[in-house]
Amino acid sequence: MNTAFVFNSKIKPSVSLNYLVALPENHNKEEKLPMIVFLHGAGERGTDVEKVKIHGLAKTYEKHTPRGFIVLSPQCPADRVWDNYVEELMELIELVAEQYGADKKRISITGLSMGGFGTWIMGITYPNYFSAMAPICGGGMEWRAGCLKDVPIKAFHGVLDTVVPVKRSIEMVKAVNRAGGKATITLYGKIGHNSWDLAYMGSELVDWLISNEKN
Repeated sequence: MNTAFVFNSKIKPSVSLNYLVALPENHNKEEKLPMIVFLHGAGERGTDVEKVKIHGLAKTYEKHTPRGFIVLSPQCPADRVWDNYVEELMELIELVAEQYGADKKRISITGLSMGGFGTWIMGITYPNYFSAMAPICGGGMEWRAGCLKDVPIKAFHGVLDTVVPVKRSIEMVKAVNRAGGKATITLYGKIGHNSWDLAYMGSELVDWLISNEKN
């Protein structure tokens, strides 16, 4: 089931992050399951971890995941962004992966809006860590994106987005591919900022995320 916890950073003792973990029923850590890290958007920041369940994978897997993978959903503190917690997020990811027996070769990351930006920055900061990435209506520093050329990436964005311009995702995907990568982008022609409902609809994206294995 989806269980709430509080993580206290050893790197920066003043930092604590709420987080949710969704597990398959009858989870056995010896199975070494893939793990998906889900980063929420700006509206779900704060101290009430229940807000993380409003959108995305934390909502879809509120009770438990289908047998076969783990979902980690941290909560960003109020008035901050994921970029402020890169090291602490990695510390948390490593902790949860060890605690629940995640397969270290199959840890992927996805996020929406602010979490889409967070997905890009986490991938750029740790380009050899994640097995796959799926940033949704996000963006980042395209001049650093070349380090992701070996990472499987699927980006998603609504063409009519007025909160985060679609060019932010397009620029990142182009930058990865200029460096020799094979990133793809799905553009929703009649959709504004909420492109995550379509991106996460069904199981196709989740199936893709958990199917990738780091070399």
